[in-house]
Amino acid sequence: MSDSIYNFTSQTLTGKPLNLADYKDKVLLIVNTASKCGFTGQYEGLQELHEGFEGQGLAVIGFPCNQFGAQEPGSSQDIESFCELNYGVSFPISEKVDVNGAGAHPLFKYLTTEAKGILGSESIKWNFTKFLVRKNGEVYKRYAPTTKPADLVADIEKLLAE
Repeated sequence: MSDSIYNFTSQTLTGKPLNLADYKDKVLLIVNTASKCGFTGQYEGLQELHEGFEGQGLAVIGFPCNQFGAQEPGSSQDIESFCELNYGVSFPISEKVDVNGAGAHPLFKYLTTEAKGILGSESIKWNFTKFLVRKNGEVYKRYAPTTKPADLVADIEKLLAE
């Protein structure tokens, strides 16, 4: 079987399996997140996308990462509490992962190969890099950390209509 977004797994912050195969036929928004980043306020926008489009087939999944300025130093419990208390996050959040380097989670190795960044770069430059995935599992587009979640609405609506 060739590489597919649906082959990847992780665990949630509470230790439950997080299998991307469970999201077949959904549009996926995969984001590397952090609790102490200048972009952390984007959790609010991600939650709004989750609430606004979940019923239409969008799944938002966060992947906390501590590789950029040590901006996600906490434990799984710390991250979960922070996201719930400060932003009311109810979409799935993975255990902390690396997104770059030899220890990068295989999902992020796949995503960065499928959707390269500026000047063909594969590495992720900072927290809140976003990847939008079509219902068929094809990686549609990569978005910079500075791209606000609300700026993805048109692309999400387009993919949901496919």
